[in-house]
Amino acid sequence: MSFEERDGDLFASDLPALAHGCNCAGAMGRGIAVEFRRRWPAMFVEYRRRCAAGSFRLGDVFMWPADDRVIFNLATQQHWRARADLLAIELATTRMLALAEQHGLAAIGLPRIGAGLGGLAWPRVRAVLVPLGEQAAVRMVVFAYQPRRGREAGRHAEDGAGTERRGGPHAAG
Repeated sequence: MSFEERDGDLFASDLPALAHGCNCAGAMGRGIAVEFRRRWPAMFVEYRRRCAAGSFRLGDVFMWPADDRVIFNLATQQHWRARADLLAIELATTRMLALAEQHGLAAIGLPRIGAGLGGLAWPRVRAVLVPLGEQAAVRMVVFAYQPRRGREAGRHAEDGAGTERRGGPHAAG
């Protein structure tokens, strides 16, 4: 259908589904993952359970039907200390798009998965995602977070929404 890029806050969108890259170690303590964990705490508990059981592996997708929208957790990193894996991004995104189509979702919003805390260059990841989005029946909308200026910028960065910092014990990307 389409691949689209926008500047802005992923969580402010009205898209019916959101996605983000995760590690397989059960950590969502840095970057945009913090905001996913804060907004959907029951999803985080189930994510940690799957990671601890070894049932969330690179390339997997964990779909969470929340009250307000569907959340896709994409297994893109083995561990928070490891870089994102480009093949895992491709596989998880392909699976996500198929699940979204099966569930009648018209569009999915996601950050620049694999870049930022994932450690990959966005142009490399984009080169994988664009053909997948163009071939899919679901519109894929990638958000490039643009921090606000002034007091709001500090508050927003602290809550983790859209921040992309490298390292730390709970990094996800």
